[in-house]
Amino acid sequence: MVFNTSTYFEMNIHEYQAKQLLAKYGVAVPLEIPAKSLAEVRPAAEKIAAAGSAKVVVKSQIHAGGRGKGTFKSGFQGGVKVAGSIDEAVGFAEKMLGNVLVTKQTGAAGRMVQTLLLAAGAKIKKEFYLAVLLDRANSRPLVMASTEGGMDIEEVAEKHPEKIFKEHIDPAVGIMPFQARKIAAALGLKGDLFNAGVKLITGVYNTWWECDAAMVELNPLAVVELADGKETVVALDAKISLDDNALYRHADILAMRDLNEEAPLEIEASKFNLNYIKLDGSIACLVNGAGLAMATMDIIQHCGASPANFLDVGGGASKEQVSAAFKIILQDPHVKGILVNIFGGIMDCNVIATGIVAAVKETGLKLPLVVRLEGNNVIAGKKTLAESGLTIISGDTMADAAQKVVKAVRQ
Repeated sequence: MVFNTSTYFEMNIHEYQAKQLLAKYGVAVPLEIPAKSLAEVRPAAEKIAAAGSAKVVVKSQIHAGGRGKGTFKSGFQGGVKVAGSIDEAVGFAEKMLGNVLVTKQTGAAGRMVQTLLLAAGAKIKKEFYLAVLLDRANSRPLVMASTEGGMDIEEVAEKHPEKIFKEHIDPAVGIMPFQARKIAAALGLKGDLFNAGVKLITGVYNTWWECDAAMVELNPLAVVELADGKETVVALDAKISLDDNALYRHADILAMRDLNEEAPLEIEASKFNLNYIKLDGSIACLVNGAGLAMATMDIIQHCGASPANFLDVGGGASKEQVSAAFKIILQDPHVKGILVNIFGGIMDCNVIATGIVAAVKETGLKLPLVVRLEGNNVIAGKKTLAESGLTIISGDTMADAAQKVVKAVRQ
């Protein structure tokens, strides 16, 4: 596992894909079958019923939480349904597949459901929360567990912080058996459930480590009653996000990427190794470095406007990347002005300036453009901009640049 201190973004995968990875590392999951078309739904439901499950759970697969409480734009309520028969499961699928589901995390636009997950209905006895993530304050992996499964963990942390158990892991040795036992005990597991919990907790941590994940979250992790009356622990729901800096080592996981779940401009930016996230404001930002990008967005907000995007071109952007960044920015119809804020450390300010001039000429930019350059080869960069013959507003400081772009947009 690499602890990357540079900018990183996360790639999300679907629940069914997360469970496939978890199962690979020994984590118990329910019998589940993904279906990407209505033709695949009935055979999947029949297979689950034949395995002894009286109920079939039909779960919409989108990269957003709150699916169960979501509403389809057709008016159908709920992106997760429990069917009492195969025919009912097919009926639910017909109302979900190919339709847009709106949840508290998708925004009003919602997400189109293009995959369903059919699962065996579980007789749930108790729900827990379990997650593994990186505690950046301590530079160590952190396992978080709570007896309050199924709830929003932020709400639990706010109202009942004593119900969240935390265990830091030494990255040099990984999770030790005594630590897995401590976590299982904190959840109140006993007897066979304790042993099953220790195995599952170890498997969840190993999934996080071996897959270079940013986070692995089970909510809920559940004690369920099997057909023979025995109880066991299984990952009923799972979410995994991955550090995209490490994806070059995981071709199998990269193949799980679902471009239908990502914004088109973000997909285009990734082709040029640009870190881009679309926001709702009107002033576009082109910055090098995540920290400077965050500060730039903050100062735009401070000056009374809102940023239209987060765009980090990285520490060594080329002329081609700068040109691509401008083209991506200009595809957002809400953009009314552009602020370029570059601090040249490794970055050569003149390379950025050359890219800006080329991009403005190529795109025929008509919007206000404010550029603030500082650092490596800044004199040459400012000279390139000044001699370009283009209408480019110069900012002496970050605050000056932000004030100028906000003023220009309002004129």
